[in-house]
Amino acid sequence: MILTLTLNPSLDRAVEVDDLVRGEVIRATGTRLDPGGKGVNVSRALLANGVPTVAVLPCGGDDGEQLVRLLAVEGVEVITVAIAGRTRSNLTLAEPDGTVTKVNEPGPTLSVAEFEAITARLLRTAERADWVVVCGSLPPGLSLDAFGQLCRRLVDAGLRLAVDTSGPPLRTAAQAGAALVKPNREELAEVVGRPLDTLDDVVDAAQQVRAWGAGTVLASLGAQGAVLVDADGVHTGDSRVEHPRSTVGAGDALLAGFLAAGAAGPDALAEGLAWGAAAVSLPGSRMPGPADLRRDTVRLHPPVRRSPAPRAPEVSRHLGTHTPVTYP
Repeated sequence: MILTLTLNPSLDRAVEVDDLVRGEVIRATGTRLDPGGKGVNVSRALLANGVPTVAVLPCGGDDGEQLVRLLAVEGVEVITVAIAGRTRSNLTLAEPDGTVTKVNEPGPTLSVAEFEAITARLLRTAERADWVVVCGSLPPGLSLDAFGQLCRRLVDAGLRLAVDTSGPPLRTAAQAGAALVKPNREELAEVVGRPLDTLDDVVDAAQQVRAWGAGTVLASLGAQGAVLVDADGVHTGDSRVEHPRSTVGAGDALLAGFLAAGAAGPDALAEGLAWGAAAVSLPGSRMPGPADLRRDTVRLHPPVRRSPAPRAPEVSRHLGTHTPVTYP
């Protein structure tokens, strides 16, 4: 069973428009409402593909109740902790070419007592989990120290911890010894404090995060695919999406697929890429099921060899260029 924690969940409303023009009245061509939050999406993707999962999340107000109802419709097992604040709502505007504009609310403030209640429920449930996945932004009021203590308690308990967050919390999770972290390229650049223009840049940044204490780094690169860096080496890959509809939740689907396939090596990377690409082809933040997956579109690239091994040709080391290898 894979246990997820979303500290700042949301209701995600996706609206499809022909063209987003600032200051104009725009008529929607489609709309949908989904449960939201990175950890919530990981659980939704896992369940859609038959992988047992439990989602832990704080909930408050009418929006919190609606979030729980939507998850119940999808069959997600949820452990909720009541909070005084109101669960946030996010808005996504999606254009036909795949361009997505997001407006995210900050979310409710968590009190110390509320966070302690969430932690207690998580630790009790984690005893039967194969992975504990902590995802998303920290809600207002939650200190970095408190988040770090949570990560260390999970690691010290012998649990495999995966974290998908950004900024200082990402570094804190790595320093706490998270087994896996999953930043996107922008988040990875932010945490190491420099731009990542080439594949070598991404790999070097991932190795820096591993030096802080993380076991594995799975970095999503949008249309350029993903990079997996662990103790065994570096693997890269991508997946074609002919008709992109929404990138919301694609990174969460990538992480879910990677975990579902064992969270190690190129085969797990390929599965994650298939799940992520399928999510991009779906509207809103809908998570893909088995019928949506196109594993034949996944391409794994030759492993990146670091010095003292010979350096690969520079053309194949820049983001967006590669020698494709078809994944069966």
